[in-house]
Amino acid sequence: MNTHQVATVRTVASPLAPTACFGAVMHERHGHAHNRFVYPAAFLRLPLSQLPSLRVPLLGINRRNLFAVFDRDHGSRDGRPVLTWLRDLLTRHGVGGACDGEVVLHTMPRIVGYVFNPVSFYFCHDRDGRLRVVLAEVSNTFGEHHNYLVHHADLRPIEAGEELRARKVFHVSPFFPVRGEYRFRFDSRGQIHSVAIDYWEDGSHSLSTRVSGRAEPLTGAAMRKWLLRHPFMTVGLIARIHWQALRLVLRRARFHRKPLPPLEETTR
Repeated sequence: MNTHQVATVRTVASPLAPTACFGAVMHERHGHAHNRFVYPAAFLRLPLSQLPSLRVPLLGINRRNLFAVFDRDHGSRDGRPVLTWLRDLLTRHGVGGACDGEVVLHTMPRIVGYVFNPVSFYFCHDRDGRLRVVLAEVSNTFGEHHNYLVHHADLRPIEAGEELRARKVFHVSPFFPVRGEYRFRFDSRGQIHSVAIDYWEDGSHSLSTRVSGRAEPLTGAAMRKWLLRHPFMTVGLIARIHWQALRLVLRRARFHRKPLPPLEETTR
């Protein structure tokens, strides 16, 4: 392995580096109307302090391109810089002091102008690079959004695989009620980044979800690879959501009407 290859591996191995990750997403519904699927997937990991200076072929930052990431697709959704919005949110919730380092956004970009992110994650680190807080930014197909802010009660660093919980308050799927809790696990070791979210309802494990990917340096080569492998990923995501919903209807899964969204934008 030459010096350039060693430097590249070390850069990608850092959880704070800008990367494109290629892997898969898995959902499994347990119990009645059991359903499981696995699809190939890709996502970006973007250190927000570097966002204004990122220059990557095929990827626009707050400007149109084949792939694009806009501040208006996240946070307050009014074009305000997403890092400014997030710092204010962390301060309001009393955890800003612990998150005085880099914030890495895990998300999907727009592809030819279209995007739908069921969930994006903000990994908030301290100045020593330790993960302290994660904000999960959840969207449903009705155009509504809600945030789950998860961390240890004493704000100690979040280690790989540790479980963090949040009460479910936001409607996502009509096939699950708005009650119970989410159990999150995060893991970023080496080139592999993964998130696991398990939904528990009335003491029963109702849903398992996983998304994981192998990181590559965020370059034009990575974006060309994405284009070749997943040219219709964002549009395909919506199509797959409706296809899986149809399968659950045919399996007579219980249907729950959508309640009003929570008044608060963020739940802890």
